[in-house]
Amino acid sequence: MGISARELVLDMLLETERGGGYENLLLRDVLNKYDYLEEREKAFAKRLTQGVTERRIQLDYVLDFFSSVPVRRMKPLIRNVLRMGAFQILFMEGVPDAAACNEAVKLAARRHFQPLKGFVNGVLRSLSCRKDQIPWPDRKKEPFRYLSVYYSMPEWIVRMWASDYGTEKTERMLQGLLEERPVAVRISPRMTEEEKRTVLDELGKAGADPRRHPLLSYAYLLKRVGNVAQLPGFAEGKFAVQDVSSMLVAECAGLGGGVEKNILVLDVCAAPGGKAVHAAECLVGRGIVQARDVSEKKAAYIRENADRMGLSNLEVRVWDATMRDPAMTGTADVLLADLPCSGLGVIGRKADIKYRVSPESLKEVAALQRKILETVWEYVKPGGILVYSTCTINREENERMAEWFSGTFPFAPVSLKGRLPEEIMAGQEGEGMCQLLPGFFETDGFFLSCFRRLS
Repeated sequence: MGISARELVLDMLLETERGGGYENLLLRDVLNKYDYLEEREKAFAKRLTQGVTERRIQLDYVLDFFSSVPVRRMKPLIRNVLRMGAFQILFMEGVPDAAACNEAVKLAARRHFQPLKGFVNGVLRSLSCRKDQIPWPDRKKEPFRYLSVYYSMPEWIVRMWASDYGTEKTERMLQGLLEERPVAVRISPRMTEEEKRTVLDELGKAGADPRRHPLLSYAYLLKRVGNVAQLPGFAEGKFAVQDVSSMLVAECAGLGGGVEKNILVLDVCAAPGGKAVHAAECLVGRGIVQARDVSEKKAAYIRENADRMGLSNLEVRVWDATMRDPAMTGTADVLLADLPCSGLGVIGRKADIKYRVSPESLKEVAALQRKILETVWEYVKPGGILVYSTCTINREENERMAEWFSGTFPFAPVSLKGRLPEEIMAGQEGEGMCQLLPGFFETDGFFLSCFRRLS
């Protein structure tokens, strides 16, 4: 008897809870391994895995209300079986409550927990009967706990964001992180207008329903249609998957049509290669991009993207950005420093991040960022540009890091007005900085800052 979709989900949840792998990578590998499953089963497994991970805090709160045993004291397998059942009951309208309960009981029994079948059944049936009577934390008396539980975000992150952006804006961010996001793609600028229209028509016929993004003319949002790599035009390099916030790095660097010829763009932490590939496409016939990362595995991701897009002006090299390379001193016209970060801005796509980070880890990653910046700034030519960016929402990694950089090294902030869309620049703090927040412009949470090296 073959493994069921629910068993695959259970195994993935147990693995991610143990810290054994990142959910998005684990999900990709498992679905590839069990490729024989029907598309409907794959979609169910993906939705349930991502949903339980995303809503874990909320699900545990609900289960604690209906269970005589606190979630934290349950066996990991039973805990995750109940989470799966609770998510189906609360958030999957296509699954009848009775089916969610019965399948959870069967799953517990199949995994050798027959004595707990009654417990699993009782908790989930109580939830099914009283799911409209869940007593959420008092919004007025405990606003941070309410936001933490209802939007399933660790309370310390809620408090940090509320301190920086206010409670109202924080709630909008939390809502945005839970909304299902379309896939953002960048249409290749090397195609003619007719070729672009053909690609968009083909995507529409494939059910992707492309919609132009409001911020960039070459960016489109696609309806989620399973494996993007199987869409027409992807294998031929006619479009690349990339969030619009990440596309703005090339805009921030000024890599448009007015760039001089024979320039060098150095991307010091480039994997998986989206920004480097975008820069190389902007510079076809006018310059080259050297993309670096710390391992051969990461370099392979970049090469794969560059090869698919048919780019000959993108060089890939394995190099640890914390190690100085004297040969690069004063050579880069543009340096892209999209550095390792806490990733709080992409929780909407990688929900397990919020369980992996801590206040201590934020300080550790900020120290790594400073170490890299201390190493790479000398690669920029006098008069050249350095773009520092992260996919997080944390002032210590973002605004304070940018202020530290320009106050420590011979760089001056460059105004982003005229480089980035006007609508996202309204209300931004600090010269040469832009913080994008989830829930506002259909982008990830992302930070950009731009500096010019002084003579």
